[in-house]
Amino acid sequence: MNKLGLIIEPDELEPYLHNPGVVIVDLCKAKQYALAHIPGAHFVEYADIVHIERPVMGLLPSEIQVSIVLSRLGITPDSHVVAYDDEGGGCASRFLWTLHVFGHNKTSLLNGGIFSWTNEGHAVDTKIPIPKPSDYGVKNTYRYIADREYIKDNLNNDNIVLLDARSADEYTGKKKFAFKGGHIPGAVHYEWVSAMDTNNNLRLLPDEKIQTRLDQLGINQNKEVICYCQSHHRSAFTYFMLRVLGYEKVKGYPGSWSDWGNQIDTPVE
Repeated sequence: MNKLGLIIEPDELEPYLHNPGVVIVDLCKAKQYALAHIPGAHFVEYADIVHIERPVMGLLPSEIQVSIVLSRLGITPDSHVVAYDDEGGGCASRFLWTLHVFGHNKTSLLNGGIFSWTNEGHAVDTKIPIPKPSDYGVKNTYRYIADREYIKDNLNNDNIVLLDARSADEYTGKKKFAFKGGHIPGAVHYEWVSAMDTNNNLRLLPDEKIQTRLDQLGINQNKEVICYCQSHHRSAFTYFMLRVLGYEKVKGYPGSWSDWGNQIDTPVE
């Protein structure tokens, strides 16, 4: 099998639909999956790949929880996992980021998700495939993660950039979905949807266009970038976007603002 990239186009995925080494995972809404999905794609509920401790949402699931999901899908250490969704990549990216954290790096994001697939004439199916379960036990590598204490300890570190992927109103505190409103001190704002091409089935914008904006914001590859949003759902897409561009020092903040904004001792701007 040829090596598949971090981002994959529908035409590139087409030849692998019946390849046993490739597992396609659908993170669309359940109704969308029932209506039409990529042939052979296995459905995963978003709730099954996150952990919740209210009011903190989007925490990292346990090793056992992830192992159960991957084993149920028939994924093995040798499997190449391709994920997609129906929202431009947030849910799919969160799933793939989780795989990276747990040491499974053979992954691809379908560029544009179900939109690019269906709008460009690729076949869809309603049949639900039955995978052959595996016994895949994964371990947390603690890579690609930044927690609250790590961020607090590095607020004045010039070699680290905090990237806030929420809306402008959330960033400024005009809208808040936690006890506190605003953003982590020093965080740079780059809303996740800003990287999507609405005229090209929600694909990522061309690399050079995204990179130009990142350069303007001072987000270069020499620095460690920590992505966050409300729960590390939208910012998981930002994490993946940076990885596609070649950024290696990228981390996600599970829990994100639902964690930071609900603590008494966390500073905000």
